[in-house]
Parts: sequence; C-alpha cells; structure tokens
Amino acid sequence: MAVHTTHDRPVAPARAPAATRRRRPRPVAWIFAGPAAALFALFFVYPLGASLLQSFTTEDTGATRWVGLDQYRRMIHDPAFVESLLNTGIILVVQVPVMIGLALVLAVLLNQSWLRFRGTWRAVHFLPAVTTLVAYAVVFQVLLKTDGGLVNQMLGAIGIGPIDWLNSPTWARVSLIASLTWRWTGYNAVILLAGLQAIGKEQYEAADIDGSGTLSTYTRVILPQLRPIVLFCVITSTIGTLQLFDENYVLTRGGPDDATLTPVVYLYKVGFQQLDFGYAAAIAWVVVALIAAISALQYVAFGRERRR
Repeated sequence: MAVHTTHDRPVAPARAPAATRRRRPRPVAWIFAGPAAALFALFFVYPLGASLLQSFTTEDTGATRWVGLDQYRRMIHDPAFVESLLNTGIILVVQVPVMIGLALVLAVLLNQSWLRFRGTWRAVHFLPAVTTLVAYAVVFQVLLKTDGGLVNQMLGAIGIGPIDWLNSPTWARVSLIASLTWRWTGYNAVILLAGLQAIGKEQYEAADIDGSGTLSTYTRVILPQLRPIVLFCVITSTIGTLQLFDENYVLTRGGPDDATLTPVVYLYKVGFQQLDFGYAAAIAWVVVALIAAISALQYVAFGRERRR
C-alpha cells in the first residue's frame, strides 16, 4: 500500500502580493475625473498650445502667416522690451531682498512670547495681502500725488519740498518698490513665522546653554533651518515680480519714459493696444522661460549652499 506524503501534493503557484498586481483603472474614476480633465484641457492646455503656436505667426493683411522665430528675434532689437527687462531686474534686485529682510525681522518680532495681542498683530500685518491689487494701487496713487498727496503734506510739515513721486523716473521706481513692499512683507512674514514656530524650544535652550547670544543663535541655529522657507519666499516673490502688472499699470501706466515698464505691461500694450497678438504671445513665452530659469538658478544655488 502506497503512502502519500506531503511532498507528493502539487504546489499551488504563489500569488503576487496585492500591492504589486497591476490594477486596471475603474470606469467610475474616469467618470468623476473626466469633467475636471476636460475643463483643464479646454481652459489651460489648449490656450497654452494655441499661444505657443501663435508666437510663431503674424497677422498680415488679415491672414495668419508663419514666421518661425522672427518674433523672438524681434525682441532682441526692441528697445522697449529691453527696457522692460532692465526695469524688472532693478525691482527684483532691490525690492525682493529688502522685503524678505523686513519680513524676517517682522516674523521674529511676532514670534516673541512677550508680545501682547500677537494674534491681532499677525492679522493686521497680513491684511495688505488680501487687499485687492487695483484698490491698493489706487490708494497709493492718491497718497503719492504731487499736489495735495498725504505723503507730500507730511514731508512739507517737516520742511521737505514736494516730491514728484509718479512723474519722475527715479521716484516712480521708488514708489512702485514701496507699494510692493507694503503689500507683500506681511504675507511673507506669516510664512516665515510658521517656519519659526516649527523650530522646537529645546534648540533655543541648547544654544543658550552653550553661551550663544541672541544674534548668534538666529544666524547659526535658526536661519539655517529656515533656509527652505526663505527659498520658497524668494522664489514666489521673484515670480510675482516678473509677472508684475497691476500696480505699475494703475500707478504710472509703465511710465514716465518707460521707467516702470515691465514685460507684462508691455505685453498688454502690444497685444491689446497694438493688436499684435503674435508678438505678444512670444513675449509671454519669454517671460515664462525667464521665470523658469531664474527659479531654477535660485533652487540650484540654495542646494549648493545647503550641501556645504
């Protein structure tokens, strides 16, 4: 009589783990995602593709004609576009570091335990960020009037003559930088404040035990940990500066003498005043490329500094 052992039993093939099995997308998921995907394609993907194609064309006697890279070559010899880039560079180099520095100081002050009504102060400093762009630009336009403006009235009270804030190239840039700093300093301060509150109190105590002063604690212990938050604020501020339109258009219309002209304001004038949509589309894509390139450079520089 044959005796069967467990070794004689056929072994069933091992089933693949559930996580490694290939799952087929369920129709229900496509049904729910379909409307959103269709709207995304219709109002985002299609306009992007259409504008990119339009940047290689021009309108010639009512007919669209393919011109290749001519619109992009045209920018190199366009003094107004070059001037808009220089203006944006000046605003970027001056306004962003000043604003981030003020925001950092403000965040440190708002984080102090001895400060009373901290919630109220945080809300007050964040309020400019939720103000309508056009509304606050109009307010600054009224404040900075040469004749009868509140700023010049206050300066006159201390013996300083009226300053032509919005009609002088230099002072127009100063006015634009001041308005941007007023609006966005509190916004960045709240973001930096969140980063400060994520740092444990034990690190302050350890630095105090080691004999580190207040300034040394912030520069050697706190700021290195805030570097990712600072990078975020710098990149978002850079993107906002390169897309600058509302403030300078309302305040100065890009003047005087193109002193506050930015690429987006110039894009608006080319597209909607001169009706040169092909060239306007090319300007828009150059702005996109500049934003991507500068943001990437900032990120690489931050990563290099972090690896040291």
